[in-house]
Amino acid sequence: MGRPRTTTDGEVLAAASRVVTLLGPSGLTLAEVSREAGLAPATLLQRFGSKRGLLLALAARSAAGVAEPFDGARAEHRSPLAALEGAMRAMVSFAATPEELANHLALFQMDLRERDFHQLALEHAGSLREQIRSLLDEAVAAGELTPCDTERLARAVQVTFNGSLVTWAVHRQGPVEDWVVDDLSYLLRPAR
Repeated sequence: MGRPRTTTDGEVLAAASRVVTLLGPSGLTLAEVSREAGLAPATLLQRFGSKRGLLLALAARSAAGVAEPFDGARAEHRSPLAALEGAMRAMVSFAATPEELANHLALFQMDLRERDFHQLALEHAGSLREQIRSLLDEAVAAGELTPCDTERLARAVQVTFNGSLVTWAVHRQGPVEDWVVDDLSYLLRPAR
């Protein structure tokens, strides 16, 4: 019988995410993640098989966790639009600096090039759009938005969110969460 795990896979993946944030996927090594997680590199190999396996597990965790910032924002805000803003703020917490965003965009390149990563990126994007649409539907029902095509508006919110992150990284004016929320508010203004 093997020894019980003292560090969960979730903790290892959180450590891997921190390493990606600091060094990007090309700088990520099993040694670096093992140091961050407090494990031996052999333990990471045993659990994930390879650096690629670890990055795939990280992508799968991200795809499975899309609802988390939305659930948290719904619990914090009664207004669906305030919850949408809260979720957007929470979602940009991974990139406090343009350099950190660049490291995550380098990981996104893998999503576009490799089939296994792309499938997980597609799941993530679909879940994200569904979470956005759900809050927009709630905003229409609450009278915060005029009746509209919330499916199409959710796509526009997703496009604005992604574009806003990149534009903020270029202009570097203020905190990223304020930049993203300002763009989101402007997009939704005509539907209020």
